[in-house]
Amino acid sequence: MTNSPIPLAGVIGSPVAHSKSPILHGYWLKKHGLAGHFVPLNVAANDLGEVLKAMPRMGFVGANVTIPHKERVLEHVDHITDRATLIGAVNTLVFRADGSILGDNTDGYGFIENLRQGAPDWDAGSGPAVVLGAGGAARAVVASLLDAGVPEILLSNRTRVRAEQLRDDFGARVKVIDWVQAGNILEKAKTVVNTTSLGMQGKPELRVPLDGLSAGTVVTDLVYAPLQTQLLKIASDKGCVTVDGLGMLLHQAVPGFERWFGRRPEVDDATRQAVLA
Repeated sequence: MTNSPIPLAGVIGSPVAHSKSPILHGYWLKKHGLAGHFVPLNVAANDLGEVLKAMPRMGFVGANVTIPHKERVLEHVDHITDRATLIGAVNTLVFRADGSILGDNTDGYGFIENLRQGAPDWDAGSGPAVVLGAGGAARAVVASLLDAGVPEILLSNRTRVRAEQLRDDFGARVKVIDWVQAGNILEKAKTVVNTTSLGMQGKPELRVPLDGLSAGTVVTDLVYAPLQTQLLKIASDKGCVTVDGLGMLLHQAVPGFERWFGRRPEVDDATRQAVLA
Protein backbone atom coordinates (compact mmCIF):
# COMPACT_ATOMS: atom_id res chain seq x y z
CA MET A 1 0.00 0.00 0.00
CA THR A 2 1.14 3.55 -0.67
CA ASN A 3 -0.11 6.98 0.29
CA SER A 4 0.99 8.49 -3.01
CA PRO A 5 -1.97 9.98 -4.92
CA ILE A 6 -3.11 8.14 -8.03
CA PRO A 7 -2.61 10.44 -11.03
CA LEU A 8 -5.75 11.43 -12.88
CA ALA A 9 -6.13 12.74 -16.42
CA GLY A 10 -9.10 13.24 -18.69
CA VAL A 11 -10.52 14.70 -21.87
CA ILE A 12 -12.46 17.97 -21.66
CA GLY A 13 -15.11 18.66 -24.25
CA SER A 14 -18.81 19.13 -24.89
CA PRO A 15 -20.06 16.66 -25.97
CA VAL A 16 -17.38 14.17 -24.98
CA ALA A 17 -19.11 10.80 -24.52
CA HIS A 18 -18.06 9.73 -28.03
CA SER A 19 -14.34 10.23 -27.34
CA LYS A 20 -12.10 7.21 -27.77
CA SER A 21 -9.40 8.75 -25.57
CA PRO A 22 -10.53 7.04 -22.32
CA ILE A 23 -10.34 3.65 -24.08
CA LEU A 24 -6.90 4.45 -25.47
CA HIS A 25 -5.35 5.73 -22.25
CA GLY A 26 -7.03 3.01 -20.22
CA TYR A 27 -5.48 0.41 -22.50
CA TRP A 28 -2.00 1.91 -22.11
CA LEU A 29 -2.34 2.19 -18.32
CA LYS A 30 -3.32 -1.47 -18.07
CA LYS A 31 -0.68 -2.62 -20.56
CA HIS A 32 2.14 -0.95 -18.63
CA GLY A 33 0.76 -1.74 -15.17
CA LEU A 34 0.57 1.93 -14.19
CA ALA A 35 -1.55 3.46 -11.48
CA GLY A 36 -3.84 6.12 -12.92
CA HIS A 37 -7.24 6.85 -14.41
CA PHE A 38 -8.39 8.72 -17.54
CA VAL A 39 -11.97 10.00 -17.61
CA PRO A 40 -14.29 11.94 -19.94
CA LEU A 41 -15.27 15.37 -18.62
CA ASN A 42 -18.25 17.13 -20.19
CA VAL A 43 -17.59 20.79 -19.44
CA ALA A 44 -19.70 23.72 -20.63
CA ALA A 45 -17.85 26.71 -22.08
CA ASN A 46 -18.86 29.02 -19.22
CA ASP A 47 -17.49 26.56 -16.65
CA LEU A 48 -14.13 25.92 -18.30
CA GLY A 49 -12.06 28.36 -16.21
CA GLU A 50 -13.43 27.18 -12.86
CA VAL A 51 -13.04 23.53 -13.78
CA LEU A 52 -9.39 23.99 -14.81
CA LYS A 53 -8.60 25.74 -11.51
CA ALA A 54 -10.15 22.91 -9.51
CA MET A 55 -8.65 19.96 -11.41
CA PRO A 56 -5.11 20.05 -9.89
CA ARG A 57 -6.61 20.08 -6.39
CA MET A 58 -8.60 16.97 -7.34
CA GLY A 59 -5.47 15.04 -8.29
CA PHE A 60 -5.43 15.71 -12.03
CA VAL A 61 -2.00 15.92 -13.63
CA GLY A 62 -3.27 16.94 -17.05
CA ALA A 63 -5.94 16.67 -19.70
CA ASN A 64 -6.71 16.53 -23.37
CA VAL A 65 -8.92 19.26 -24.77
CA THR A 66 -11.34 18.72 -27.62
CA ILE A 67 -14.17 20.57 -29.37
CA PRO A 68 -15.32 23.24 -28.59
CA HIS A 69 -12.61 24.30 -26.12
CA LYS A 70 -9.31 24.06 -28.06
CA GLU A 71 -9.12 27.81 -28.69
CA ARG A 72 -10.96 29.07 -25.62
CA VAL A 73 -8.59 27.21 -23.30
CA LEU A 74 -5.78 29.56 -24.41
CA GLU A 75 -7.29 32.14 -22.06
CA HIS A 76 -6.67 29.87 -19.06
CA VAL A 77 -3.11 28.58 -19.51
CA ASP A 78 -0.02 30.12 -17.90
CA HIS A 79 2.50 28.82 -20.44
CA ILE A 80 2.07 27.78 -24.06
CA THR A 81 4.40 25.92 -26.40
CA ASP A 82 5.57 27.46 -29.67
CA ARG A 83 3.66 24.93 -31.74
CA ALA A 84 0.40 25.62 -29.89
CA THR A 85 0.94 29.34 -30.43
CA LEU A 86 1.53 28.78 -34.14
CA ILE A 87 -1.57 26.60 -34.50
CA GLY A 88 -3.67 28.87 -32.30
CA ALA A 89 -5.18 26.02 -30.30
CA VAL A 90 -4.39 23.68 -27.40
CA ASN A 91 -5.24 19.99 -27.17
CA THR A 92 -2.98 18.92 -24.29
CA LEU A 93 -2.70 20.39 -20.79
CA VAL A 94 -0.10 19.67 -18.14
CA PHE A 95 -0.79 20.74 -14.54
CA ARG A 96 2.62 21.52 -13.08
CA ALA A 97 3.70 21.07 -9.47
CA ASP A 98 3.91 24.85 -8.98
CA GLY A 99 0.23 25.21 -9.85
CA SER A 100 0.73 26.60 -13.36
CA ILE A 101 -0.86 25.16 -16.50
CA LEU A 102 1.11 24.37 -19.68
CA GLY A 103 -0.78 24.28 -22.95
CA ASP A 104 0.53 22.29 -25.92
CA ASN A 105 -0.79 21.09 -29.26
CA THR A 106 0.18 17.59 -30.37
CA ASP A 107 -2.24 17.31 -33.31
CA GLY A 108 0.45 18.13 -35.89
CA TYR A 109 2.85 15.69 -34.26
CA GLY A 110 0.16 13.00 -34.34
CA PHE A 111 -0.60 13.70 -37.99
CA ILE A 112 3.03 13.43 -39.13
CA GLU A 113 3.75 10.33 -37.04
CA ASN A 114 0.66 8.63 -38.45
CA LEU A 115 1.72 9.56 -41.99
CA ARG A 116 5.22 8.19 -41.45
CA GLN A 117 3.95 4.99 -39.88
CA GLY A 118 1.29 4.37 -42.51
CA ALA A 119 3.44 5.43 -45.48
CA PRO A 120 7.06 4.68 -44.50
CA ASP A 121 8.42 5.79 -47.88
CA TRP A 122 6.70 9.18 -47.73
CA ASP A 123 9.10 11.99 -48.65
CA ALA A 124 7.94 15.44 -47.56
CA GLY A 125 10.20 17.18 -50.04
CA SER A 126 9.07 15.21 -53.08
CA GLY A 127 6.43 17.71 -54.16
CA PRO A 128 3.35 19.77 -53.29
CA ALA A 129 0.68 18.76 -50.79
CA VAL A 130 -3.01 19.41 -51.33
CA VAL A 131 -4.87 20.18 -48.10
CA LEU A 132 -8.67 20.25 -48.16
CA GLY A 133 -10.23 22.35 -45.41
CA ALA A 134 -9.06 25.35 -43.40
CA GLY A 135 -10.36 24.75 -39.88
CA GLY A 136 -8.44 24.04 -36.68
CA ALA A 137 -7.30 20.61 -37.83
CA ALA A 138 -6.02 22.09 -41.08
CA ARG A 139 -3.89 24.58 -39.15
CA ALA A 140 -2.14 21.75 -37.33
CA VAL A 141 -1.68 19.80 -40.57
CA VAL A 142 -0.30 22.78 -42.49
CA ALA A 143 2.12 23.68 -39.70
CA SER A 144 3.43 20.11 -39.49
CA LEU A 145 3.75 19.69 -43.27
CA LEU A 146 5.72 22.91 -43.59
CA ASP A 147 7.95 21.92 -40.69
CA ALA A 148 8.54 18.50 -42.30
CA GLY A 149 9.78 20.18 -45.48
CA VAL A 150 6.86 20.12 -47.94
CA PRO A 151 7.84 22.72 -50.58
CA GLU A 152 4.33 23.98 -51.33
CA ILE A 153 0.83 23.55 -49.93
CA LEU A 154 -2.19 23.98 -52.20
CA LEU A 155 -5.00 24.84 -49.80
CA SER A 156 -8.68 24.69 -50.70
CA ASN A 157 -11.71 25.36 -48.52
CA ARG A 158 -15.40 25.77 -49.18
CA THR A 159 -15.20 29.26 -47.65
CA ARG A 160 -12.24 30.91 -49.40
CA VAL A 161 -11.72 33.66 -46.78
CA ARG A 162 -10.80 31.06 -44.12
CA ALA A 163 -8.18 29.58 -46.41
CA GLU A 164 -6.80 33.06 -47.10
CA GLN A 165 -6.50 33.72 -43.37
CA LEU A 166 -4.52 30.52 -42.94
CA ARG A 167 -2.28 31.48 -45.87
CA ASP A 168 -1.67 34.90 -44.31
CA ASP A 169 -0.64 33.22 -41.06
CA PHE A 170 1.70 30.63 -42.61
CA GLY A 171 3.28 32.45 -45.52
CA ALA A 172 4.11 32.19 -49.19
CA ARG A 173 4.51 28.40 -49.33
CA VAL A 174 0.73 28.17 -48.90
CA LYS A 175 -1.35 28.93 -52.00
CA VAL A 176 -5.14 29.19 -51.94
CA ILE A 177 -7.18 27.40 -54.60
CA ASP A 178 -10.92 27.91 -55.12
CA TRP A 179 -12.99 24.95 -53.87
CA VAL A 180 -14.52 24.41 -57.31
CA GLN A 181 -11.00 23.94 -58.68
CA ALA A 182 -9.80 21.54 -55.96
CA GLY A 183 -10.11 18.47 -58.19
CA ASN A 184 -7.91 20.06 -60.84
CA ILE A 185 -4.86 20.35 -58.58
CA LEU A 186 -4.70 16.73 -57.41
CA GLU A 187 -2.50 15.65 -60.32
CA LYS A 188 0.23 17.99 -59.03
CA ALA A 189 0.15 16.56 -55.52
CA LYS A 190 2.51 14.07 -53.90
CA THR A 191 0.44 14.24 -50.71
CA VAL A 192 -3.32 14.78 -50.32
CA VAL A 193 -4.98 15.44 -46.95
CA ASN A 194 -8.68 15.78 -46.16
CA THR A 195 -9.02 17.78 -42.94
CA THR A 196 -12.76 18.42 -43.35
CA SER A 197 -15.58 16.39 -41.77
CA LEU A 198 -16.89 15.50 -45.24
CA GLY A 199 -17.12 11.72 -45.55
CA MET A 200 -17.68 11.21 -41.83
CA GLN A 201 -20.63 9.12 -40.68
CA GLY A 202 -23.69 11.39 -40.68
CA LYS A 203 -21.98 14.01 -42.86
CA PRO A 204 -22.17 14.61 -46.63
CA GLU A 205 -19.58 12.91 -48.81
CA LEU A 206 -16.51 14.72 -50.09
CA ARG A 207 -17.59 15.79 -53.59
CA VAL A 208 -14.19 16.86 -54.92
CA PRO A 209 -13.50 15.02 -58.22
CA LEU A 210 -10.69 12.52 -57.68
CA ASP A 211 -9.83 11.73 -61.30
CA GLY A 212 -6.50 13.52 -60.98
CA LEU A 213 -5.10 11.20 -58.30
CA SER A 214 -2.01 9.32 -59.47
CA ALA A 215 -0.61 5.97 -58.38
CA GLY A 216 1.93 6.41 -55.62
CA THR A 217 0.42 9.62 -54.24
CA VAL A 218 0.05 9.48 -50.45
CA VAL A 219 -3.59 10.15 -49.51
CA THR A 220 -4.76 10.50 -45.93
CA ASP A 221 -8.09 11.39 -44.35
CA LEU A 222 -8.43 12.77 -40.82
CA VAL A 223 -11.89 11.19 -40.65
CA TYR A 224 -11.73 7.78 -38.91
CA ALA A 225 -15.45 6.93 -38.68
CA PRO A 226 -15.70 5.16 -41.05
CA LEU A 227 -12.12 3.96 -41.05
CA GLN A 228 -12.11 3.61 -44.85
CA THR A 229 -13.76 6.71 -46.23
CA GLN A 230 -14.90 7.02 -49.82
CA LEU A 231 -11.80 9.16 -50.48
CA LEU A 232 -9.49 6.40 -49.27
CA LYS A 233 -11.38 3.69 -51.15
CA ILE A 234 -11.14 5.55 -54.47
CA ALA A 235 -7.51 6.51 -53.85
CA SER A 236 -6.62 2.88 -53.10
CA ASP A 237 -8.29 1.75 -56.31
CA LYS A 238 -6.11 4.24 -58.20
CA GLY A 239 -2.93 2.81 -56.69
CA CYS A 240 -2.36 5.54 -54.12
CA VAL A 241 -0.78 4.88 -50.72
CA THR A 242 -3.60 5.46 -48.24
CA VAL A 243 -3.40 6.25 -44.52
CA ASP A 244 -6.55 6.30 -42.36
CA GLY A 245 -7.20 8.89 -39.67
CA LEU A 246 -7.25 6.67 -36.59
CA GLY A 247 -3.47 6.75 -36.23
CA MET A 248 -3.47 10.53 -35.81
CA LEU A 249 -5.73 10.17 -32.78
CA LEU A 250 -3.43 7.51 -31.35
CA HIS A 251 -0.13 9.29 -31.99
CA GLN A 252 -1.28 12.70 -30.73
CA ALA A 253 -2.01 11.06 -27.38
CA VAL A 254 1.54 9.76 -26.88
CA PRO A 255 3.23 12.97 -25.59
CA GLY A 256 0.43 13.66 -23.11
CA PHE A 257 0.42 10.13 -21.70
CA GLU A 258 4.19 10.27 -21.24
CA ARG A 259 3.99 13.59 -19.38
CA TRP A 260 1.14 12.53 -17.14
CA PHE A 261 2.03 8.93 -16.33
CA GLY A 262 5.81 8.81 -16.89
CA ARG A 263 5.91 6.14 -19.59
CA ARG A 264 6.08 6.63 -23.36
CA PRO A 265 3.56 4.26 -24.97
CA GLU A 266 3.85 2.65 -28.37
CA VAL A 267 1.28 2.90 -31.15
CA ASP A 268 1.08 -0.59 -32.62
CA ASP A 269 -1.52 -2.94 -34.09
CA ALA A 270 -2.63 -4.03 -30.63
CA THR A 271 -3.30 -0.39 -29.70
CA ARG A 272 -5.38 0.10 -32.83
CA GLN A 273 -7.39 -3.04 -32.19
CA ALA A 274 -8.02 -2.08 -28.57
CA VAL A 275 -9.49 1.28 -29.62
CA LEU A 276 -11.49 -0.15 -32.52
CA ALA A 277 -12.96 -2.85 -30.30
